[in-house]
Amino acid sequence: MQTSYSKSVRILILGDSLIAGYGLLKENGFVNQLQKKLDKSNLKINLINSGVSGETSTGLYNRFKWVLEEKFDGVVISSGANDALRGIEPKITFKNLENILIYLKKIKMPTMLIGMKAPNNLGSSYVNEFNKIYKELAQKYQTNLYPFFLKDVVLNPNLNQSDMIHPNKIGVKKIVENIYPEFLIFYKKILY
Repeated sequence: MQTSYSKSVRILILGDSLIAGYGLLKENGFVNQLQKKLDKSNLKINLINSGVSGETSTGLYNRFKWVLEEKFDGVVISSGANDALRGIEPKITFKNLENILIYLKKIKMPTMLIGMKAPNNLGSSYVNEFNKIYKELAQKYQTNLYPFFLKDVVLNPNLNQSDMIHPNKIGVKKIVENIYPEFLIFYKKILY
């Protein structure tokens, strides 16, 4: 069933290279593929890509307020992959994301958080501490949560570029299919 809403909604997507579309043609990146899927469903949503390759949660914390100077109806945050790859202390990642969520709650901005997982080579205590960040923050600040951006795609050679870190076009398509139902729940929260 196709549903069409009259209100047009602008959603900002904050993140790193996974959002920016590193190594892909613009139309094959996450934001563009998600936009196409939304357009096919006749949903009046305009996604704004604010992904910066190589950015950590500290980088995002330092820039997010000036990006928000424009008018948006909702914000999606996908940050932390580079923190984990660099072995940054999980408490720092938690605090950066928490400070962003506190600000967004204060300005009553509907927010969706997309989680990340730490690579296993960092040791079990790091991995456990890092991997619980997103669920804890989502519960504490009552934001929509998609637990793991790379679900069903991570370490699959058919779905990743040669670096085995960034998804290829087919991998991104899988991510979009996975995230779409949760994104729709978030969209309806913005509308009502």
